[in-house]
Amino acid sequence: MPTQTQDRELGIGLVGSGFMGRCHANAFAAAPVLFELPARPVKAVLADATEESAAAGAQALGFARATSDWRSLIADDAVDIVAITAPNVLHEPIAMAAIAAGKTVYCEKPLSTTAASARRMTDAAEAAGVVTSVGFNFLRNPMIRLARDLITSGEIGEVTGFRGRHAENYMSSPDAPHSFRTDPQGGGALADIGSHIISLARHLLGPIADVSADCRTIYPDRPVAAGASERRPVEVDDMTHALLRFESGVSGSLEANWAATGRTMDLSFEITGSKGAIAFSQEHMNDLLVYSGSGAAAGYRRIEAGPSHPPYDRFCPAPGHHLGFNDLKVIEVAELIEAQVSNGRCNPDFREALAVQETVEAMQESSKARGWVGL
Repeated sequence: MPTQTQDRELGIGLVGSGFMGRCHANAFAAAPVLFELPARPVKAVLADATEESAAAGAQALGFARATSDWRSLIADDAVDIVAITAPNVLHEPIAMAAIAAGKTVYCEKPLSTTAASARRMTDAAEAAGVVTSVGFNFLRNPMIRLARDLITSGEIGEVTGFRGRHAENYMSSPDAPHSFRTDPQGGGALADIGSHIISLARHLLGPIADVSADCRTIYPDRPVAAGASERRPVEVDDMTHALLRFESGVSGSLEANWAATGRTMDLSFEITGSKGAIAFSQEHMNDLLVYSGSGAAAGYRRIEAGPSHPPYDRFCPAPGHHLGFNDLKVIEVAELIEAQVSNGRCNPDFREALAVQETVEAMQESSKARGWVGL
């Protein structure tokens, strides 16, 4: 339905105009159309690696000005929110400068390349009192909100177990080349996609207390570039399996695998309880399976996303028409703007993203030590 925003404007500074930069730009354009926001985002400045790429990105994505220097973007008085979609190694310097300037910071995951770096960013943001948000946008799915509500309301009884997985196939070939993902700073499958299932596990069941993990490299070397004959050793994991103990006492397991032949987006979980169970996969992101009943009437029923599962109703008045990846980004941006105006808290913010990164590193440490590691 049509919505209205107040006259207040919020200037957006976007660093990076690649795939995630385009997703951010689309979300800032769509959010005030679909949500009643307390302020209207305005695309003020776009920064990219060169003047040419910045100018092309600004023109394509509708930003008023372009620059090849992200520092000038942060210093610009027209910028209120700094959105970071630059390479992971640049997250800390950009965010720290934005925090020092008192800007709201919206950073893509992972928050940084190490937990120590993420902790510096978190401490600085909290000391400065600035609003932060991190792009774990799968948490914004109305079906995930429903799952969390069913758990907290006791619908499935006392939670007894968790099984989570994020499996994709984009590195399933031994000839898939090296990229930023296979750089040690990229962290491997666990940091790249495992962070998503870790964030979901924490979102649904709370903090993780202890982990025992096995990180495995399937292909010991990969081409230095697509089609190249030269190969370089792989120093990161292709697959990780982990056992978990949550602070609540619930135990479970988790898998991160970017070499899962045949899988495109198996970000999935199954949560069992004393009275029922919940199952979900991002490959069917508009469905939630809920097990209930007893005897011959027991079984899983499919709950289809619809207007009764907010904020689905902001996108469509009828069930079964389905939300998509970029719609989750729009929801994320709407929540960011609400928090920015009220000086509230986004979930996840830097503190939560730090906890995810600490869990990743605890799993990596556990794999090396061949034992349990506490968080």
